[in-house]
Amino acid sequence: MKPSLLNKILTSEAGTAALILRVPVGLILMAHGAQKLFGWFGGNGLAGTAGWLSSMGMEPGLLMAILAGGAEFFGGLALVLGLLTRPAALVAAFTMLVAIFSVHIGNGLFAADGGYEYALTLMVALLALAVQGGGYLSMDNALSKKLDND
Repeated sequence: MKPSLLNKILTSEAGTAALILRVPVGLILMAHGAQKLFGWFGGNGLAGTAGWLSSMGMEPGLLMAILAGGAEFFGGLALVLGLLTRPAALVAAFTMLVAIFSVHIGNGLFAADGGYEYALTLMVALLALAVQGGGYLSMDNALSKKLDND
């Protein structure tokens, strides 16, 4: 039987390296998303993030704040769990690409100067996860095996 699209998305031949990459990147994204959405960890919360995004011309600011914060927080949570790793990584990578070109590119490479190196590093790690998937220690792998047995 031909595997379903969902099973193709879930299946991963990656090993422990996927877990080693997934968990810290996911936790970092969750923390940044929590700053934007909830004001945790010294963040500005949804209203502050919306105002900041609006001031840069990213309108409507509230929607952009929800999208950015949601992609980071919920995408990060999905990565930690290894649940829908590829789609979560792609959405978060796109969010980093937007951050690079809307916030950081004019400041050069280095993060100390407000540059794009950190967002670029996260984006590259996320793209690696999108390619390799969640690995054998992931919820994706467990779901994939369940789909194979049904």
